[in-house]
Amino acid sequence: MELKKLLVGIEGLRATGNLDLDITSITHDSRTVEKGGLFIAIKGFEQDGHKFINSAIENGAKAILVDDLEETKKARITTSLTVIVAPNTRSAMAKIASNFYGNPSSKFKLIGITGTKGKTTTSFMLKSILEKHGQKVGLIGTVANYIGDKCLGESSRTTPESLELQKIFSEMVEEKVDTVIMEVSSQSLKLHRVEGCNFNIGVFTNFSEDHISPKEHPDMEDYFNSKLKLFDMCKYGFINADDFKVNKVKKLATNCEIKTYGIDNTTDLLAKDITVTNASVDFKVKINNRNERVKTDIPGRFSVYNSLAAISVASKFGVTTEKIKEALLEVKVPGRSELVENKKGLTIMIDYAHSPESLKNILSAVKTYTRGNVISVFGCGGDRDSGKRPIMGEISGSIADFTIITSDNPRTEKPEDIVKEIENGMKKTNGKYTVIVDRKDAIKKAIDMATKNDIIVLAGKGHETYQEINGEKISFDERKIVRKIIG
Repeated sequence: MELKKLLVGIEGLRATGNLDLDITSITHDSRTVEKGGLFIAIKGFEQDGHKFINSAIENGAKAILVDDLEETKKARITTSLTVIVAPNTRSAMAKIASNFYGNPSSKFKLIGITGTKGKTTTSFMLKSILEKHGQKVGLIGTVANYIGDKCLGESSRTTPESLELQKIFSEMVEEKVDTVIMEVSSQSLKLHRVEGCNFNIGVFTNFSEDHISPKEHPDMEDYFNSKLKLFDMCKYGFINADDFKVNKVKKLATNCEIKTYGIDNTTDLLAKDITVTNASVDFKVKINNRNERVKTDIPGRFSVYNSLAAISVASKFGVTTEKIKEALLEVKVPGRSELVENKKGLTIMIDYAHSPESLKNILSAVKTYTRGNVISVFGCGGDRDSGKRPIMGEISGSIADFTIITSDNPRTEKPEDIVKEIENGMKKTNGKYTVIVDRKDAIKKAIDMATKNDIIVLAGKGHETYQEINGEKISFDERKIVRKIIG
């Protein structure tokens, strides 16, 4: 594609050199530059792409896009190279990617789901509903990316970088997808990954403390404002009216038509008469002007909120009541309140809960229906918000009958140091607990002490099948581990 066509819609550009070049590829990694390609220099948390301009040129870059001229002056730039200066190369890259792939998100309906928790479950619920409605659905999110039943591969992050995202969109267009459901992380909004996307509908599930760290958000206000950006990009929005912060979106997103759902407050879609068991939740809700009883086999009050979000969006598509009810009853979400069948007949639940609010929700939910003890097994990830560690320790100590503090994804931190910070919060409670740093040993301890009346909650890993230790992903699938210990 001609370079000048790639730059359409990007404001504030300055350029030297030929803009009539034919660009064959785009990358922000100098190692993957191809001859005749465009290299985009991005300032990342670990590396600054401007320092690799020479490497990109050596590998055959025909043009470069930068936002730091001082670093560019240090590079060996020849007169044959086209240099474009943008106010923000991340933002420019997102729009270039959309142009390069022919603006694919304008060729299907795009639904963006943001929020601290519930994005994945709501995405799978909505995918199930729309497929019942006869649509071909694409899904992009934390677990994996899908076109219908075809998995495109596990995800390395909730929302892909813009170049990868637009490429996935173009594959979905080729496969004639009708609608794409995408989990939209706060980071993707803050770092311009989803610029150039044509969103039709946005959903805001809830908001609570998470992702506060030097590499993520400096404070809760920045975290919220990043999520709020989604509703400047949508025609329609659906938000959780029971969440005080989320409810503010109605006044802040003035160009988006906002509808609400909830349980405790006056809303456009209200759930009543909720019944929770250890295997499901059902409730009454008005669908297509009739009161209906809806059930889903994902237990917990939070599943009601996720169901309401999915039903709200389904209403814009004219899905019948029966299709909605069938889909919610059948939906399965990897690593979200996922029960692991086992020869001992124990109730063992795997859940992705990795924030204070999500851990509180899952433990409180199972506490209401478990006849015996709630045994909590959890840790916290390294190189992430350390402030939540004692908070999560205190939550587990206050709700669970017994807690086993263990490792999660320590990354570059020492697991023992993370565990001590969790333990500081645990000590504020009267909760019984033990510390077993090795996660396999911690799971074995929980299984050995549990009876058939108890429930074991393995929190934090969810759909993940690895542990991340010192930059290496080591195989760690809790389902297989449970079965191996018991079998």
